[in-house]
Amino acid sequence: MMDQQTVDTIKRLMEWEAARTAPPEGFPHLPDMPAGRYTSQEYYDLEQQHIWKKSWLFAAHLDEVPEPGCFLQWDNAGQPLIIVHGMDGVVRAFYNTCRHRGAPVVTALRGRSPRLMCGYHNWTYKTDGELVGIPESQDFGSDFDRSCRSLIGVRCEMYGKLIYVNLDDNAVSLREWMGPIWDEWEEFGFDRMRLASRQSFDLKCNWKVAMEANMEVYHVPFIHAQTVAPLVDHKRNVNTMFPGGHARMIAPPPKNTNRETVRAIDNPPEWQSVETVGELGRTTTQSYTVFPNWVSPLSNFFIPPLIFWPTSLNTTRLELITMALDWGDGPVPDLWTEPDGKGGRRMNAIIQEDTQFGEAIQKSMESDGFKSVPLSYQEARIYSFHQNCDKMIGLDRVPAHLAVKQVIGKEWVWPNDPRVAQMERQVETA
Repeated sequence: MMDQQTVDTIKRLMEWEAARTAPPEGFPHLPDMPAGRYTSQEYYDLEQQHIWKKSWLFAAHLDEVPEPGCFLQWDNAGQPLIIVHGMDGVVRAFYNTCRHRGAPVVTALRGRSPRLMCGYHNWTYKTDGELVGIPESQDFGSDFDRSCRSLIGVRCEMYGKLIYVNLDDNAVSLREWMGPIWDEWEEFGFDRMRLASRQSFDLKCNWKVAMEANMEVYHVPFIHAQTVAPLVDHKRNVNTMFPGGHARMIAPPPKNTNRETVRAIDNPPEWQSVETVGELGRTTTQSYTVFPNWVSPLSNFFIPPLIFWPTSLNTTRLELITMALDWGDGPVPDLWTEPDGKGGRRMNAIIQEDTQFGEAIQKSMESDGFKSVPLSYQEARIYSFHQNCDKMIGLDRVPAHLAVKQVIGKEWVWPNDPRVAQMERQVETA
């Protein structure tokens, strides 16, 4: 949880941000980003190889594999995996690939079994991946060593009830990957939140086009005039860039907001409030970007991440998830979707506002009229995100015509923040 000094500093920065008439002193000019970062197959292929195969990725909630023996298939990172709740209570991830002739070990999307058996030749594995059964094993000879034929595991670690995977055996721990977010999130009760809803929608645009619509509030007064704008004061928004491409946004409601219209501690919805959430989580829009594909506002009522998965250069799968404390016999919380009248779900108004331009933007970007992307100080989180994309790929691997310049230095990245000193100086001279 944030300490009181941090909370007080952020609240003062809100007013400082609203009063400034230019970017903070010394903040670097952000060079235009190349158009090809959204339209180039070459850059997309680099992302696939060096970002998606090396990042910690949210895969599942423990409620999806709640008991020992439960498993589910997962392939959002382009590799066929199984998430398994072991009979020993440990959650693991494996490639869904039998060590015999490559058939999938499980074909059901999810299920429960004390053993995992390939349907092709009935090779059988324990839930910890150990190979324990081979039909006609004598025909493989006496020197066949089954001990080295276990399922191939994938790095799998948890934050609260969230299950993450990483295809890179040499990756840092999830805790090191998340950095300061690991501790900041403690107040939101990730270890107590149930999975309420998980819905997927396909978008016809590059994954970064879709994701970046949720990484700045510059657009809020225009496309969210009746939905988000009454709840978020984009002028008093405070952005913080974290190491590793992560970021935090905290925006209070407008000062003239009618508190009766705001979902906050003084107007609670029907479901439970997380009592450990601090002042900012209860009274502002506190949102996090976790590299590479998680964006989520967090409050004392919800953990509702939006997860963006590239499915091709110009298509994206958007997952809309809602987690909340136990809602008992009440209505199941779902922050992002609503009934479509046909027995399914559709995106609610806010998400439709954010996604409505995606396909048109992608087509426009693919035209000869799209040359580059200039970003403002308000959009610095996006630029920082792109800097980290190139770092993950390797600065020497990104062709010069596709690269962004690494202009946002460590002095602007947490725990450093030159804005605080500038604010203090202005107070002293006022």
